[in-house]
Amino acid sequence: MQWRGRRQSDNIEDRRGMSTGGMGGGGGFRLPTGGRGGGIGIGGLVVILLISWALGINPLALLSGDMSTDSGSQQQQTGTRPQGQSSDETTAFVRTILAETEDTWGKIFQASGETYQKPTLVLFSGQVRSACGNATSASGPFYCPVDRKVYLDTDFFRELSQRFGASGDFAQAYVIAHEVGHHVQNLTGVLPEFNQRRQSM
Repeated sequence: MQWRGRRQSDNIEDRRGMSTGGMGGGGGFRLPTGGRGGGIGIGGLVVILLISWALGINPLALLSGDMSTDSGSQQQQTGTRPQGQSSDETTAFVRTILAETEDTWGKIFQASGETYQKPTLVLFSGQVRSACGNATSASGPFYCPVDRKVYLDTDFFRELSQRFGASGDFAQAYVIAHEVGHHVQNLTGVLPEFNQRRQSM
């Protein structure tokens, strides 16, 4: 996937290497990672098509499984970084994909006479504290509607490849676009309505 040389988002908080103290249960919406009743719904398909269009990928190639990538492995990250100062390839990739979602959703909202409110993406390692509660890497990527932030441990990319057999840049881009999709649901009121109906069941 040709992603290098594109605009990168500044809406990133790099909390990797930071301690969060005691951990408890976390909230938010997490990426379905197979197992019981998983799969991609209509919303997921729309996000896939939008991101493929934004990145210049033929959606028919995706449906036929003909995926080629120009980047294989991701570098393992260690140490503490000043917030917003990471320049490694994984962070550059995340910044680029987030920027693509910002541009794409910005145009869609603008066409409806509205302004897209961009989410912040938080990079963390091991565990993180959000307005929805505390979470660990085992929770997977998630979106917190309370603080309107997407949370991602980039080590999940390695798990995607090794555990779920979903390697390559596009699978990683889908993870980011999926969580941003929850942000769009939150902005449009779909997510709060879903939460209300789920609580009443």
